[in-house]
Amino acid sequence: MVDRTVAVLAGGLSHERDVSLRSGRRLSVALRAEGLTVEEWDTDAGLLERLRTQRPDAAIVALHGGEGENGAVQTVLEMLDVPYVGTSSAGCRRAWDKPTAKALVADAGFTTPDWVVLPHSTFRELGAQAVLDAMVDTLGLPLILKPDQGGSALGAQVVKEASEMPGAMVGCFAYGDTVLAEKFVSGVEVAVTVIEGEEGPEALPAVEIVPESGVYDYKARYTAGLTDFFTPARISDDAAKAVGELAVAVHRQLGLRDISRTDAVVAEDGTVYFLAANLSPGLTETSIVPVAIEAAGATLGSVFADLVGRAISRKS
Repeated sequence: MVDRTVAVLAGGLSHERDVSLRSGRRLSVALRAEGLTVEEWDTDAGLLERLRTQRPDAAIVALHGGEGENGAVQTVLEMLDVPYVGTSSAGCRRAWDKPTAKALVADAGFTTPDWVVLPHSTFRELGAQAVLDAMVDTLGLPLILKPDQGGSALGAQVVKEASEMPGAMVGCFAYGDTVLAEKFVSGVEVAVTVIEGEEGPEALPAVEIVPESGVYDYKARYTAGLTDFFTPARISDDAAKAVGELAVAVHRQLGLRDISRTDAVVAEDGTVYFLAANLSPGLTETSIVPVAIEAAGATLGSVFADLVGRAISRKS
């Protein structure tokens, strides 16, 4: 095996720093088991100097939120001509903004829950209660409020009663200046990981998500024992095929690369609804991607070692 040095970029200063560090540590252990030389680098003020003076053969972006997913770090890697695993800066910008991703997926002919997007200034200038009432009239209840950018369900809250709207809105604005209000669709929540190989992007078995609380929020995502996963998902063969096709289409439509995860809901009538695309999905001990990789008969280390090879080949 060719000796390759890989820099795993994790940490950063986003709200998801701790999760990113956990992802980075787990990935580093898995890659070392594959024989790669791995260095774990935080994305701080010394990152550019490190990339210049300790240039790795490739980098892996294991950052969640903020600069790690909005294309900023990817742009830096591109400027320095460092091969890296993950979506390009242009693809990051499309997927990071949830309304943009939803619109592009809808334009491709797929179904996504109805939504509206409004900045904080609209509530201040037009009157918060009047705007909230209009949201409920337009989308109905229940609905879910979430920041238009961000991950790990931070700031997201399901609203079942109109009286819950003001508090949910305050919680949402704690993580961003613009809110995405989306019609809540009940059904089987699934996540589908897509990995690129020699034959192009391929969907791994869908993972069904069953949080103990009924809502897959930040606590349910990262606290062991609070969420059950079922792989393959307990859905019909037709639905399984549909969610796989959706995930691959999302990967292509948004211009994602190497690895992605698509979140969806299979409604009671069998309709598949696109929820969000994740271009730097979590790799922690409670994350979905490792579960999907294991269900496909592979290992986290082998998958990412292959992706490292692909990244280096793109630059050769």
